[in-house]
Amino acid sequence: MFDIGFTELLLVALVGLLVLGPERLPGAVRTVGLWVGRIRRMVSSFSEELDRQIKADELRKKLKEEGDTLGLEKIQSTVDEALQEAKQYEHLTEPSTTTKREHD
Repeated sequence: MFDIGFTELLLVALVGLLVLGPERLPGAVRTVGLWVGRIRRMVSSFSEELDRQIKADELRKKLKEEGDTLGLEKIQSTVDEALQEAKQYEHLTEPSTTTKREHD
């Protein structure tokens, strides 16, 4: 992640030992390690979420292309037109209250 060699790491440890002293250096190293771990997990989580979103977008595009080739939009419009037409004649299929009384 950081591309640090052994000599650079040794130099940082030596400077940290001189600046912080032997008592506080282990705590500082532990704190830095915790922060680096959190950052790595956050970057990994972000990367995984980005990959999932990209795959979902690709899947949506494929489904839309397949739907276009199958002519689903035409079928949907035909069904919608048929439903509108059926709603116009819906009052003819419902029995009225007067016809029910006549049959009784």
